[in-house]
Amino acid sequence: MAPPLLILQDIHLHLGTTPLLTGADLAIGAGDRLALVGRNGSGKSTLLRIAAGAVQPEAGSRFLQPGATLRTLPQEPDFGAAATVWEHVEAGLGPADDPHRARWLLAELGLTGEEAPARLSGGEARRAALAQVLAPSPDILLLDEPTNHLDLPAIAWLEAELAQFRGALVLISHDRRFLERLSRAMVWLDRGTTRRLEQGFAGFEAWRDQVLEEEEREAHKLDRKIVREEHWMRYGVTARRKRNMRRVGELAALRQRRREALKATGTVRMAATEAEGSGSLVAQAEGLSKSFGGVPVVHDFSTRILRRDRVGIVGPNGAGKTTLLNLLTGALAPDAGTVRLGTGLAMVTLDQKRESLDPALSLQAVLTGGSGDQVEVGGQRRHVIGYMKDFLFLPDQARTAVGVLSGGERGRLMLARALARPSNLLVLDEPTNDLDLETLDLLEELLAEYQGTVLVVSHDRDFLDRVCTSVIVSEGEGRWQEYAGGYADMVAQRGRGVEAKPLAAPERPAARASEPAAAPAAKRKLSFRQQHALEALPGRMAALEKEIGTLRTALAVPDLYARDRARFERFTAALGEKEAALAAAEEEWLELELLREEIEAG
Repeated sequence: MAPPLLILQDIHLHLGTTPLLTGADLAIGAGDRLALVGRNGSGKSTLLRIAAGAVQPEAGSRFLQPGATLRTLPQEPDFGAAATVWEHVEAGLGPADDPHRARWLLAELGLTGEEAPARLSGGEARRAALAQVLAPSPDILLLDEPTNHLDLPAIAWLEAELAQFRGALVLISHDRRFLERLSRAMVWLDRGTTRRLEQGFAGFEAWRDQVLEEEEREAHKLDRKIVREEHWMRYGVTARRKRNMRRVGELAALRQRRREALKATGTVRMAATEAEGSGSLVAQAEGLSKSFGGVPVVHDFSTRILRRDRVGIVGPNGAGKTTLLNLLTGALAPDAGTVRLGTGLAMVTLDQKRESLDPALSLQAVLTGGSGDQVEVGGQRRHVIGYMKDFLFLPDQARTAVGVLSGGERGRLMLARALARPSNLLVLDEPTNDLDLETLDLLEELLAEYQGTVLVVSHDRDFLDRVCTSVIVSEGEGRWQEYAGGYADMVAQRGRGVEAKPLAAPERPAARASEPAAAPAAKRKLSFRQQHALEALPGRMAALEKEIGTLRTALAVPDLYARDRARFERFTAALGEKEAALAAAEEEWLELELLREEIEAG
């Protein structure tokens, strides 16, 4: 067995006077696919920076094999003094690296390289940073929240690119689907130390819960007194997860109601129903259209949203998701069509940029408005400490300054503040950014128990599957279509996921008189990625067909449901995913094959 490329042993580090890492270990071997997971504030990003050599630990050792190359994608890309994106990407290339690959990566990610870093959006900055770390094909690639600010097509592209990556990969991510598809081993950072599981993310949560349950049993055996708040912090989320079966049943009932409502409306045009009970109709839109600069963003869209619906809005960046959200909530006037809002709506909005938080204020001051120790939640007064615990904060964090909280903790605090306000309509624009897995569980639980209506824009496929009763997806050119169920249900009905928005060809500068005439255009051909997909898809389709056959055979056992219901449900869910993946692969292969024939014919 080859020795590890990088080893961290017995790493110790304090954050002020608080111990952050207390004996953490990490070993990265050639070809490893590791996911590093842990609570917000547990030190995951710090451990990754120590692995990269950017932070020195107070104690412990770091060893990197001589000659091994390493690249790191931080949460916040730093472009330094680079005047253009290309300068930034080029700065990451070594003498033996191929600049043509860097150019190809930029093109695949929708960038020209001429963009000024200061003018990049969050998603564009993330793409530029990805191009810089992927271009050299390093031996070790460390990625901290690589899917943040990326849309669904970019996430799918990144998954495919990393699946082909030959080096070692270490991921920090809150995206469950992303982790499931790329990880082969897990490193859990908990209370300053690390544990390793030689399985992918699919087996992690059950293993983690088992470890915590064993710890709890051992604590009782030794008659140790577990501090009440710490006990809740460690085991509370596990207890919440055990109630998931009830939540799944309720979500299925809501989805069925939404499916029937969509069937009842027929096409996108609907007649107003005046017999609705007070408050049961949240919004009714008919023939909505909105354009900017002559470009249609929403065209002739109609829908009806009822109380307790959970509606997801998905599409590539620039498709107009936020515009549609603003139209449906009355925040933006349409060019054509009408929106009728229900009576008695109390709306709370959490937008992409989030509300500003004064870094000098304490957590308690943010939640109470700086007055006393009580917070009003749902019309009732609660002590701020009890409310903080609902959002996984410890009591001694009440006087902690906002400025020292991690990004995920600040996101959790903003959610706590927004959800404390009286509402019956929640409008959430990218609520999952920077949240850890446990906080996502908490948010899903809160939304499941919420008696109002939820409109959510998100690129997190697993979150959409766990929360939404229907999904509105961009079909391009301003057209939007609603599908019952979550993201996977939409893919199964539509036959494909969200595709990238076509990019406009960049304008070429006018040629100077002294310059020679432009050379004839190169013959059109498939891109490298398209050619690779065309060659790889038949094998993938064959593998999927084999897996589908195996699952169908297993489900055909007569007494499987009665004997092992959990296994039956797991196989059924897996079958649905495989069939959806096969349909998407067949559609992609057909499109590429038609394109190839068109190119060869022309």
